[in-house]
Amino acid sequence: MRLSLKPLGPCIVSNSSRDFTSRSCITASQPATFTRRFMEKRGSKNWEGLRKEVEGQWVHSRGNPRLVKLGKRWMEYQGIRNWDGLLDPLDDKLRCEILRYGDFVDATYKAFDFDSSSPTYATCLFPKNFILDGAGLPNTGYRPTRNLRATSGIQLPRWIKKASSWVATESSWIGYVAVCQDKEEIARLGRRDVVIAYRGTATCLEWLENLRATLTPLPSAHSDCMVERGFLSLYTSRTATSPSLQDLVREEVASLLQSYGDEPLSLTITGHSLGAALAILTAYDIKTTFSRAPLVTVVSFGGPRVGNRNFRCQLERQGTKVLRIVNSDDLITKVPGFVIDDNGVAGDHDVRVSGLPSWIPKRVVDTQWLYADVGRELRLRSRDSPYLGSINVATCHDLRTYLHLVDGFVSSKCPFRPMIKKVIKSYGAQKIRV
Repeated sequence: MRLSLKPLGPCIVSNSSRDFTSRSCITASQPATFTRRFMEKRGSKNWEGLRKEVEGQWVHSRGNPRLVKLGKRWMEYQGIRNWDGLLDPLDDKLRCEILRYGDFVDATYKAFDFDSSSPTYATCLFPKNFILDGAGLPNTGYRPTRNLRATSGIQLPRWIKKASSWVATESSWIGYVAVCQDKEEIARLGRRDVVIAYRGTATCLEWLENLRATLTPLPSAHSDCMVERGFLSLYTSRTATSPSLQDLVREEVASLLQSYGDEPLSLTITGHSLGAALAILTAYDIKTTFSRAPLVTVVSFGGPRVGNRNFRCQLERQGTKVLRIVNSDDLITKVPGFVIDDNGVAGDHDVRVSGLPSWIPKRVVDTQWLYADVGRELRLRSRDSPYLGSINVATCHDLRTYLHLVDGFVSSKCPFRPMIKKVIKSYGAQKIRV
């Protein structure tokens, strides 16, 4: 995979627009989501060197992110009004919050042991209390309180279980729960925030679960409420020695509500790729299980589709707020199945499927392949960035690309802001292989 840094073309912002040269929270580039071994084989030292130099310049330009105070408007930034008026153009404070939650997701990749030859494969590299410090986020004001593991429900033959750990690992570390404990950060945020962060697909069985893309009824829900079979399996499956991800989440949330339920509180669930899908299932489960659950918000990056239209309607009735960060050039956000075109749905006898001819018969609705997108969408494009010279599946889906695009996005009329040129223009057309 190859990333290319090129000079930025002009982007004219009207005088009535915000001053884009005085950002308080900017990240030019994020650490890679790949394993150290993967990157070393592809000359990652060059990339890491550039990343450190660029990040060093950003630290000076962005100042202290804690100066971005949300205060009494925190619920607005958590989606209580569905982010109306904040997405186009992208509000500076919301940009900062999206990047901040993206850092929490990035920490899940940096804390995961990708080395299949290691005896600790698919576990967390750091002790629970030091996950954020070990992942390069030492001053967030959050304290990790629970490790989270996901278990596959796929039954493997006994002979496969004797194969390599990458193939046979049923349960793996997939994220963590962290609680804001710093008084200054709580004051800045306007409430105490709980973060649940998930990584994307890493193990063989997780990949296989992704391929189980048909819809299946959601337990303890309306019979017409359906979600992707593989995602549900990873969320609810358990073994004799490993509780399900659902069990772990419910237990931790119950404890946190008991400790902090009487104060202003928010639950923010964030993830990338597979983690984005699990974040939506987690939000649904929390709102279904706990009658006094606080405002639950999902911030997802590059997530696939999760459920059908009835599932989406149930999320909306619950009051779950979902902000999907979508790269139009990312294939993963376009799968699985087909999507309902709501503008074309006039009734039971007039159903259209986005991307397919209008003559598709009504029985398509009864299939296990008809999905619906959920929540609000912040749509970005890799091709709008002048620095991403290689537009391929891997690059477009990389979390690092998503954070770069969020950082640069201005509005639909000015897709990429000019300030980034001041930071990395000196690298010209230098190409970096990753």
